[in-house]
Amino acid sequence: MKLGVFSMSLSVKDLNTSKAFYEKLGFSKFAGGEEMKYMIMKNDTTLIGLFQGMFQGNILTFNPGWDTEAKVLDSFEDVRDIQKSLASDGIAVGDTIATEKGRASFTITDPDGNVILIDQHV
Repeated sequence: MKLGVFSMSLSVKDLNTSKAFYEKLGFSKFAGGEEMKYMIMKNDTTLIGLFQGMFQGNILTFNPGWDTEAKVLDSFEDVRDIQKSLASDGIAVGDTIATEKGRASFTITDPDGNVILIDQHV
């Protein structure tokens, strides 16, 4: 199973404070912005998302269909196929995806309560 590019989505208290901290670790703004209350930051091929007031807790995130530059891959496993495969393996998946193609997402939770978001943008 190919889940796509990985990032960590962090729930932050203050976006600007977190941005400044991660810049000291070598990350730079890649997408988003203060006005949107989220920012994707990048250090080489490592991505982290900083999200202020959007969700509680941190989330492991996979983006089928994207590379680390958020460019669409020629070939990838569709989020709906991933969801069906996980469900058939007995993993409880979030809401069923109603669309037949394009943008869609779902969540699963690992045995320790960590939330995993499978979020396809294409």
